[in-house]
Amino acid sequence: MDSLCWVRGVRGATTCEANEPEKILEATAELLQALVSANEIDPLDLASAIFTVTPDLTAAFPAEAARQLGWHHVPLICMQEIAVPGSLPRCIRVLLHWNTRKRQDEIVHVYLRGAEALRPDLAGTGQPAR
Repeated sequence: MDSLCWVRGVRGATTCEANEPEKILEATAELLQALVSANEIDPLDLASAIFTVTPDLTAAFPAEAARQLGWHHVPLICMQEIAVPGSLPRCIRVLLHWNTRKRQDEIVHVYLRGAEALRPDLAGTGQPAR
């Protein structure tokens, strides 16, 4: 990438079926692959990634799925979401910080497996928010 680029935030969320390591890693990998595909992201251009999980997910770190996808040099961190009553259960969220030439309105945010309810304005279109 040449020097003329910006750090853009790319958001995504998904849910998993159960608080089991394989379910958390599977859902996270699916989400990351969808974000990469929708935005043509090269993981080498990622500055960092922040993962959050709802308090009912404790069996695995979502960042492990990124490592399994080969994101060995991307700084990753996992945190717990605020336990808001009535919030979406078993939810995994990610915020990617991506060095890109794309404009903010060209970024495609991805919401899967019921997480579309978090951002109905962005979910399911496969298109950037306008």
